[in-house]
Amino acid sequence: MSQFDVVVVGAGNAGLVAALAAHEHGAKPLVLESAPYAERGGNSRFAGGIFRFAHGGLAEILPLLAEAAHTDAREVAVNPYPADKYLADLIKVGSGRPDPRLTQLLIEESYGTMAWMQDRGVRWELTIGKLIDPARLREGETYVLPPGGAVRSEREGVGLTDALFAAVERAGIDVWYDSPAIALLTEGSTITGVSIRRLDRFDQVHGNVVLASGGFESNPEMRLRYLGRGWDLVKVRGTRFNMGTMLAHVLTIGGKPAGHWGGCHASPIDLNAPEVGDLSLTDKMSRYSYPYGILVNQRGERFIDEGSDEVWLTYAKTGRAIMAQPDGVAFQIFDQKTIHFIEPRYATGTPIEAESVEALADALGVPSESLVGTIDKFNAAAPTGTFDPFHKDGLSSRASLQPPKSNWTLPVTQPPFVAYPVTCGITFTYGGLAIDEQARVIDTEGRPMPGLYATGEIVGGFFFHNYAAGAGLMRGAVFGRIAGRSAAITKRPSHASSPEEVLA
Repeated sequence: MSQFDVVVVGAGNAGLVAALAAHEHGAKPLVLESAPYAERGGNSRFAGGIFRFAHGGLAEILPLLAEAAHTDAREVAVNPYPADKYLADLIKVGSGRPDPRLTQLLIEESYGTMAWMQDRGVRWELTIGKLIDPARLREGETYVLPPGGAVRSEREGVGLTDALFAAVERAGIDVWYDSPAIALLTEGSTITGVSIRRLDRFDQVHGNVVLASGGFESNPEMRLRYLGRGWDLVKVRGTRFNMGTMLAHVLTIGGKPAGHWGGCHASPIDLNAPEVGDLSLTDKMSRYSYPYGILVNQRGERFIDEGSDEVWLTYAKTGRAIMAQPDGVAFQIFDQKTIHFIEPRYATGTPIEAESVEALADALGVPSESLVGTIDKFNAAAPTGTFDPFHKDGLSSRASLQPPKSNWTLPVTQPPFVAYPVTCGITFTYGGLAIDEQARVIDTEGRPMPGLYATGEIVGGFFFHNYAAGAGLMRGAVFGRIAGRSAAITKRPSHASSPEEVLA
């Protein structure tokens, strides 16, 4: 049996931030990582590294950026992203359901947490080249970054986790690898530690516990149980270790479930992507350029509004729409007017090209008459107006087109036509544990469970039906700081009782 002040379960962004915060407030923390060293970092290591935070525009972003990124800043424009816009985006994509207290706290502490992470070695840069390769822009096209998705960690998720592990190591914080937590040690509703499964025994470690062990997206049985038919077969974009073990366990001992248990972050991914995340590829099999073309299924039919909003506010629900199509397969089709806008990471795929729609249909195995009819109807409904790849341009299809396309509706007329086969990739699940503003886990009677805190994807109440890019990593970091300090100070006679004190 080992004794620590704080035991953090999970070694991704949320868990490592929690460990650092606990250490800085006088605790002796331990981090438990179920993966071996070579696969450490959880889903965070596979992420694109975008953090969504409130800011006043490029002038407020610049102090956060690594020195090398200041050169890039001369080539872009970034509009302000005030707190009210951030809140409106989260409420919109969450269909009005996100927990108002937790969401407001996330937004209020987002910029300060970015600065805190910078001070601990995380290097920030602009997201130039994420959605569109600047080198492919044509004369007169100016690069404008989406304000809610303008900043990411250098080297994306790999750089983020490398920086956080380096900070943990500098602090002298212990990390135990190959150490899957399987249960909590309890005295009634009070949590006293964690049980760890070894090959030949169970080890116990005592201390206040911060759960940062992710959702259940890697567990096909739980996906089928909570998300429904067919979800056991989808590809997993991230770590293979997020099996939902601790999430399920806490529910059995009285933890209160929260959030959208039938919902998940599910985005378009290359049809030939691996079945589970590959660290040599991280997120490079994602396919998010569909607003600049059309999406059709194997019947040659469109099935969504590809331009309903900016891609960072639609991509996490588009995978679900693809999954609902025959065999869970779709095709993103572009012509030469927009092909240069596709993301650089499409280079990891194999495009299918043809000089005519009929030939493209044959190459895709789609009924030719159907695809020709779909594109003819789409082209006939295309409006006149000015195309703007960086903003919602209002180029909306005529009412005759169903489903409509609300923005970026250019006719598909200029060959060669290019298609990318895609399917659904799940990133993380939305259902999780209920927490309060101090990141304390709440039980089914509405009381905090003494000694138990949570942050990151294991927490529910933030995301419903859809997702705004970068909000997950930001949520994990903000509440990681809160959870780490809350867990560290509970043994002290004079401890904070408000979230403002916890974040001081």
